[in-house]
Amino acid sequence: MAERETVGKIATDLKKDEINNTHSPTEQMREQLENYDANIHECLEEGKNEKLGDFFIVVLTKKERVLDNVLRNYFFHRYTCPTPEWDQAVYKYHRGGDHLEFLWVVPSKDTCQYMTDNALTIDKEQRELLNFVLDFNDGTLLDMAKRLNGEKENVILTADEVKTIK
Repeated sequence: MAERETVGKIATDLKKDEINNTHSPTEQMREQLENYDANIHECLEEGKNEKLGDFFIVVLTKKERVLDNVLRNYFFHRYTCPTPEWDQAVYKYHRGGDHLEFLWVVPSKDTCQYMTDNALTIDKEQRELLNFVLDFNDGTLLDMAKRLNGEKENVILTADEVKTIK
């Protein structure tokens, strides 16, 4: 059995060859998403076995601290809808209908800023992503998360209520 190279070695080699690298962003995206569906399915099955009722699947994309050209996706399930944040995708599993609903994706902070600044020139293929970015920026996604969690929107707490929470 041949020894596999470590992620660190691969990332370091890619960094060395970065100038000559003809690896397009599309190719990079395909490689990153290669196992995405399988990981979503695995997380879904774990959630079905561990949780009762509906639940959410969250995918966080993180850049490695030392190897800045390595991105990893982290998949987990939870009962509550998360607060929207950068580098996040969220799905809701409806146990009654046994189906997974895609709720949103928010790309990196830099990508959100770029898309916001260039909203009028974004290609048709990226309009759906732009809509998620705009919904993230204006609080629409946060309102959705609160609604899905049964929280009251825009509640102002008194000083005594804040002390009670602390």
